[in-house]
Amino acid sequence: MIDWLIELSLRNRFLVAAFFLLVGGWGYWALLTTPIDAIPDLSDNQVIVFTDWTGRSPQEVEDQITYPLTVSLQGLPGVRVVRSSSAFGFSMINVIFEDSVDLYFARSRVLERLQLLSKSLPPGTVPTLGPDATGVGHVFWYTVEGKGHSLRDLRSLQDWFIRYQLSAVPGVAEVASIGGMVRQYQIDVDPNRLRAYKIPLSTVVDAVMRSNRNVGGNVVEASGTWSIVRGLGLVESTGDLEDVVVAAENGVPIFVRQVADVKVGDAFRAAALVKGADEAVGGVVVARYGVSTVDVINRVKEKIRALQAGLPPGVRIVPFYDRSALIERAVHTLRRALIEETIVVTLVNIVFLLHFRSVLIVTIPLPLAVLT
Repeated sequence: MIDWLIELSLRNRFLVAAFFLLVGGWGYWALLTTPIDAIPDLSDNQVIVFTDWTGRSPQEVEDQITYPLTVSLQGLPGVRVVRSSSAFGFSMINVIFEDSVDLYFARSRVLERLQLLSKSLPPGTVPTLGPDATGVGHVFWYTVEGKGHSLRDLRSLQDWFIRYQLSAVPGVAEVASIGGMVRQYQIDVDPNRLRAYKIPLSTVVDAVMRSNRNVGGNVVEASGTWSIVRGLGLVESTGDLEDVVVAAENGVPIFVRQVADVKVGDAFRAAALVKGADEAVGGVVVARYGVSTVDVINRVKEKIRALQAGLPPGVRIVPFYDRSALIERAVHTLRRALIEETIVVTLVNIVFLLHFRSVLIVTIPLPLAVLT
C-alpha cells in the first residue's frame, strides 16, 4: 500500500504539488479568519434572564418571580438544568442548554416563553435576557476621566453618549457602566406638610407619575391648514416637578413644592469603581459570542478615537484593561515555539540523514501540518 502511494505520488507530481498548495492556502485562510482569544471559554451554553422588582425582599422575589419563571423554563427543548437566585429587588435565572444547542436558537426559545409568562408576573416587572456573550466576554475596560467634572457628570456622559456609541460597534454585545453617581430627580416629602393639607403620600406619587408624560390630541383645521394639538408633560427640570398639581382645596391648587422639596441627587448605589486612590467612572465592553476578540477590540479603539473629538473639553477615555495585548503575547509565544521546533527538527534531520533532499522531504511538510 505504501509503495503504491509513493509510486502514485511520483507519477503525479503536479497534482501532489497543487494539492499541497491548495491545502496550505486553505489553512492560511483559516488562520486569518479563525476567532482568536487568549482565555479558553469553559462556560456553559446558557441564557441568563434578569428581572428587577424594586424594593421587594428576596423571599417575595423568589415566590412571585423566580419560582414561576424557573418552573416554566425547565420545559424548553434542549434544557439541561435551570439555576436561579433571588436577591433584594432582583432575580437572576441561568438556563443551561446542551452543548449541541445553538445559542441563538436557545435565546429565541427563552424569549418566546417569557412573552407567554409576562401576564402572570407582578405589574411593572419585565424579564430581560442577558447579553449574547460568554463568561470570558469582558474584553475591554476603560475609564472616563476629566478634571473639573464631577462623578455625576462623567457618569451621565458615559450612560447617555459613550455607551450608546460603543454599543453600535460590530461584535459588541453590551457596554456596561460602572462607578460614579447616577443622576436622578428626588422628591423629599415632608410628612408634616402632608398632614397639614390632609393629603396621603399615594396621592403625591400618583400625581407625579401622571404628570411625566406627553398626551396626544387631534388637529384643528383653520384657513385650510391643520394645527396639531398635543399636551407636553415630560419632566425636564426640577421646576417642572415643583409645579405638578397634587390636589385642590376650595379651587386653589396644591403643588408639589408646597408639600415636598425637589432636587437633583444621586441614586442609591451598592458598588464603586476605584482607580488608584480615587473613584472613577468607567465602562466594560462585552464581546458577542463567537466573534474574534482582537477584531472587536481594534474596532472599539477606533470608535474611541473618533469619539474623543466630541467629548467636552478635558474629558478623555482611558483604557485600563485590554485583552488584545495578552492575545498578541500568546500568539507571539506560539509562533516562536513553532519556529524553534521547525529549526530543531531540521537540524536533527541534517545530523542524522546528511542528505539535503531527504531533509527537505521531512522539513517542507511541517508548515503544512501547522496550517491544517
